[in-house]
Amino acid sequence: MKYRIKGALSILALIWCLVGCSDSFLDNETAPAPDTIEFPALTIEQIENDFSKLSVQTGVNDFSLTIANNQTWDFRLISPEISNNELVPLFVNLHGGALTPRDDAHKNTACLIEPALENTKAYILSPNSKGLLWYDPSNESQVVHLVNFAIKYLNVDPDRVVVVGYSDGGNGSWFFSDTHPELFSAGIPMATAYGLSYENGILQKTEIPLYVIQGELDALFPFTNTESAVELSTGAGSDITLIKAIGLTHSVPCEYLPYLDDAIEWLKNSVWE
Repeated sequence: MKYRIKGALSILALIWCLVGCSDSFLDNETAPAPDTIEFPALTIEQIENDFSKLSVQTGVNDFSLTIANNQTWDFRLISPEISNNELVPLFVNLHGGALTPRDDAHKNTACLIEPALENTKAYILSPNSKGLLWYDPSNESQVVHLVNFAIKYLNVDPDRVVVVGYSDGGNGSWFFSDTHPELFSAGIPMATAYGLSYENGILQKTEIPLYVIQGELDALFPFTNTESAVELSTGAGSDITLIKAIGLTHSVPCEYLPYLDDAIEWLKNSVWE
């Protein structure tokens, strides 16, 4: 009986070796699982083609464009009712809290930018920062390309494109005003603490007009700091209007609405006239 058991065990060991030591078994062990396969990033031409096929309806549209494996540009596009040949402004709305990844961050448009533009026929483009500052090269690429796509495929007046934002979005709106004056006609930073741009030690002029709105009681980004930055930048030749939001702190973005209303009137009467 002992010999039969030993014989059976020997046969099992042989079978295990034949299977376990085979090339195909090793291949299966080392092959990547399907969900770990990395696909190359799409080209800008491919992303643009996907944008051109978006079905944009009057009102709120939430879109996601794939740019690489598990990476997307998520954005809200609010469209007015327009005729085929009519060109209207485009407002690029940059949300605050950029370093906090939130899937719906770009959808927070109801309390500030939407009511401010209630009586203005315009597109609103609101991208998602994906948990990175708006200065990050990936976000710079996202914003610049989405604006260019919108100008090309929507009824956007390229001479009336504005970047606006609150907190981190305010810093981002100042950044894009500094770095991409070819795209924007004006910037409206709110609750901002932007670091001014220097080149070879020389403060750079912002080439487009800015309307900066800063809370009087903002403890995170103190008014005096923003005031100093504005004074330095205007000294370099920038055209900046600084508005003190009386009694407002940093955590009340919706209460900035009356001040943003005034900024829209400034655009219509002083920038686009």
